[in-house]
Amino acid sequence: MTPATSAVARALERIERLDPALHAFIEVWPDEALAREREAVARRLPLGGLPFAVKGPSGIRSYTARRLIAAGGVPVGATSVPGPGTAWQTWGQGAHGRTVNPWRVDRTPGGSSAGSAVAVAAGMVEAATGSDGAGSVRIPAAWCGVFGLKTTNGLLPSPDRTGLASAGVLARSAAAAEPYLRRVLGGGGTPEAASDRLPPASGLPLSLPLPVVYSEDLGFAAVDPEVAAVVRAAVDRLVAAGTVRLLDRDAGLLDPAGAWTAVRGGVPDDPAAVRVRRTNDERLETLFTGGALLLTPATPNRPHGHEGPGARYSTALTWAFNLSGHPAASLPAGFTGDGCPVGLQMVAPRGADPMLLAAARAVEDALPPARTPPPAGRD
Repeated sequence: MTPATSAVARALERIERLDPALHAFIEVWPDEALAREREAVARRLPLGGLPFAVKGPSGIRSYTARRLIAAGGVPVGATSVPGPGTAWQTWGQGAHGRTVNPWRVDRTPGGSSAGSAVAVAAGMVEAATGSDGAGSVRIPAAWCGVFGLKTTNGLLPSPDRTGLASAGVLARSAAAAEPYLRRVLGGGGTPEAASDRLPPASGLPLSLPLPVVYSEDLGFAAVDPEVAAVVRAAVDRLVAAGTVRLLDRDAGLLDPAGAWTAVRGGVPDDPAAVRVRRTNDERLETLFTGGALLLTPATPNRPHGHEGPGARYSTALTWAFNLSGHPAASLPAGFTGDGCPVGLQMVAPRGADPMLLAAARAVEDALPPARTPPPAGRD
């Protein structure tokens, strides 16, 4: 393998060519990345020099990044997160300006794993790390038309003392995410122990059709009708393909906004928050009986403009599962008429991350393949 043909060299070339317009990266490490790739190949490490990006300035020190590096993954740079004074719901701040959505440069890519989603969608890297405390992996995955998974809360180490945030990975598809997630979720307790006890998601025994519950709004969210229609069409396609079967179960939850805010603010024992969490946990336990999955839109809205989200919370359909701790993923479901990607959210029982990944692979096999955005985005 020569540097000109290596996976890392190709990723670095795409970053140099595409990032000046997209602003997905805050730092790029070409020399170090090429050296890491040579070492990974020479040592025959499992990931063999596959390039990935890390979220934000501290991402290289995360548990996820350290496990990937130990397995032979190569970090090529750090991706954008919201800058100082920027509302975390809104956009990322790259080294040379505001991060833009690769499909619509006049729209946000979502946050806070903004640059990670953009880097993957534009093909600058194969995968990127993320973290998700309210939807920060799933929302940008949905709005950039890629796959993003939030792991079960507490499954992996997290610096978030509230317990709301958990590690995640973004990739072009669930299939593309599998090599990375196997290394992150498998093996023993230290990042350096890159053993691989996790069975491949593609090899897990799944009986189709998968039992699923579909909810457009979880009982409380105001969802853009066109977003709802795109996701419903994707669900109908899955039913017609024999991939899923719909269960008649109540998916109504209490609105978690106040409870999430209380926990984030350091008062998890607030009586109203405790009541909401307990009620939603009980309802979700009933919903997931027998290994059922929950399907919803990933967001209630399409990507908004860079001025901000307005009154609608983009997190309305995601942050319930940061409170409950369930693993959840967003898969590309289609596009609105104005060219904005829409995500289908899949939620699984706690600790069922490998099953969720396997189910996501089965679902994406029945949906149209992910598309690549035009080089300069869409105005």
